[in-house]
Amino acid sequence: MKKYILVLILLISTLNAFAQKKSKKPIKNKDSIVEVINVVTSYTPTISDAFKVKTNPRIVISRNTKKKKLNYTIFSAPVASTFIPKSGVVKGIDVGKKERLFDNYLALGFGNYSSPFVEFLLNQNRKFENDYGVYLKYISTENGIESTPLDTGVSDLNVGGYYMKEERGFNWKIGGNVHQQKYNWYGLPNINFDTSSIDAITEQQNYGYYELNGEIIFEDSYFKNIKTSVNLFDDFYGSKEMGFSLMPNFNFPLTRINRSLKDLELQTSIHYLQGEFKQNYSDDSNLNYAFFNFGLHPVLKLDWKKLNIKLGSKIYLTSDIENSLTDVLAYPDIEISHPLNSGLLNIYTGASGDLHMNSFKSLSEVNPFVSPTLFLTQTNEQYNLFGGINGTLSSIISFNLKASYKKNEDHALFVRNNSKSNGEFSSSSGLLGYEYGNSFGVFYDDISIFSIFAELEVAASKRIHLGGNLQMNSYTTTFQQEAWNLPKIEGSIFGKYQKNNWYASANVFFVGERLDVNYSDTFPSTISNIQSLKGFADINVNGGYHFNDFFSAFITLNNVLGTDYERYANYNVLGFQALAGVTYKFDF
Repeated sequence: MKKYILVLILLISTLNAFAQKKSKKPIKNKDSIVEVINVVTSYTPTISDAFKVKTNPRIVISRNTKKKKLNYTIFSAPVASTFIPKSGVVKGIDVGKKERLFDNYLALGFGNYSSPFVEFLLNQNRKFENDYGVYLKYISTENGIESTPLDTGVSDLNVGGYYMKEERGFNWKIGGNVHQQKYNWYGLPNINFDTSSIDAITEQQNYGYYELNGEIIFEDSYFKNIKTSVNLFDDFYGSKEMGFSLMPNFNFPLTRINRSLKDLELQTSIHYLQGEFKQNYSDDSNLNYAFFNFGLHPVLKLDWKKLNIKLGSKIYLTSDIENSLTDVLAYPDIEISHPLNSGLLNIYTGASGDLHMNSFKSLSEVNPFVSPTLFLTQTNEQYNLFGGINGTLSSIISFNLKASYKKNEDHALFVRNNSKSNGEFSSSSGLLGYEYGNSFGVFYDDISIFSIFAELEVAASKRIHLGGNLQMNSYTTTFQQEAWNLPKIEGSIFGKYQKNNWYASANVFFVGERLDVNYSDTFPSTISNIQSLKGFADINVNGGYHFNDFFSAFITLNNVLGTDYERYANYNVLGFQALAGVTYKFDF
């Protein structure tokens, strides 16, 4: 018995010693950290779902890094007498071996209607320490429209330059340009003007635009950049317009807070516009206008349950200084998209709006034949509701289909001015060059616009790229009889081709019927009937050949079919136009 008791005691002692060894705790001191882990259930290892960090890398460029060559594109010479609606965006094609890029180039050309063309770019840099350059572009045409006895020539001169400097933590840039344009009010109405009246018309109009701009880009800062500009716009009749803008932009990364969040962007803006016309169309009293807008545009982007979401708004404090009117306006800036079919398709919808500051310069860019007698106000785009689907049907076909409905308050409409002359010469009339029914005024109306836009692009091969777009519009006016001079249908078909040293592109654009007015008598009078402007199509072609890396030749053909159509009432365009020239690219 004692033997068994002794064995049992020894066994218990051994087990107790083993247990103490396994659970022995280390001796604590003030610099020790002891962690005790109690396993209360079985452990099942898992791997968390992968996710993409929604941040863009910040690239810091060393001062010793060789600067990338300037990438530029030489555009075809524009012809002021043709109208080109918004076309689809060609994404680019694989053309094989890429041509060598240069910092500088000179293009010279000449065309029918005595059309000289010059384009020049000079750029210099010193390993990112500074960069500066100048550019010049000029084109003109002489008389070539037979439907009018007045001068129809146009000219366009644009000269500018810039200087850019890289500093520690930021880069800054300053630049300026001068833009001079000449047009003529040659679109006389259907009135029998005698020779003396024709000789008395001074139809020339000159536009001058002068701008000084600057930008600061910050690195590693919530302060993204700041842009500013000061500009002056004037004309042959003493009209003057001065504008100022200041636009600081901020960016706050939010991915550290939540991986579904992207950046919070805050765009701010200050715009000021002031101008004067020497007289209005009714009498000799002048027209003054002045607007001030302060805007905030916050935008938050995020991903939520396979939805790409943009949540933003536009808020303006706006003031019509001349009329002592101040208001606060707010608009949505929302868009939600959802990928389908493994990302090949994408459906989207959204709502937006904005405040558009109309100016003499912006209106003359749309219609250069406006009279310097305009009443100016801002267009309030109250809302714009849209939705659509885009994506790829195959490896070579992409598309976009979009529908929208928007409401504009004070939408600018161009309407032909009533003639103050009956066609007979009078030495006492003292009429100005735009008072013969050959210019356009601006009417404003509250308009609802329903639009359907479709776009298709096909990469037929590595060398051929085709595409087209079509937009149909339906207008509902409030006060005006019609949406004057706004087309119900417009679109284009375009293509690109390149093989070895040859390249070519073509564009066919078309604009549907537009409506303007006819008057019952000379000014002032009522509208007698509505004038319909027929729709038109225009074909433009350009191409060329690269002799080597330095020299190339080009040719541009506009209005290939020689169609005699009217862009605006009584303003026929030039017929067939051809311009050819050479380009020399070089480095120092």
